[in-house]
Amino acid sequence: MRSVPIKSVPQQDMQALHRIRERQIKARTALLNQIRGLLAEYGIVIPQRASQVRHKVPYILEDAENGLTATAREWLQALAEELRALDQRIGATDQHIERLFAADEACQRLAQLAGIGPLTTTALVAAVGEATDFKNGRQFAAWLGLVPRQHSTGGRRRCWG
Repeated sequence: MRSVPIKSVPQQDMQALHRIRERQIKARTALLNQIRGLLAEYGIVIPQRASQVRHKVPYILEDAENGLTATAREWLQALAEELRALDQRIGATDQHIERLFAADEACQRLAQLAGIGPLTTTALVAAVGEATDFKNGRQFAAWLGLVPRQHSTGGRRRCWG
């Protein structure tokens, strides 16, 4: 069993920021689903993408012939404002992550790998810390959950990777 090293304060900050961002994303998804669900009860259907909700809600509020009551328009306006505020908070959190990414040497080294950006590098640095805690890349891959497929039977182990 591999021991878990104590995280440094910067690692804890990065990890906390990622957890906050994840909660904000979940809250935004819940809010988008609530807007879509409440509008569906009035017979107004909006596709699932967030961009569709952001784009169509102002038109729905302006359309006097869509069957929404004055009360429904009030709550829809309030929910749309809440969505804008949440988008701004997520944007601010993303900017903070970008600043942490730019200031961290380990993040800069990881970012040289293709397909790895600020979110992935900061999350990885926050979770792992010093990669020297692993004996080799295989241990690190196993810790991440990247393991080869196993097709074993009886006493014979066969792995593909």
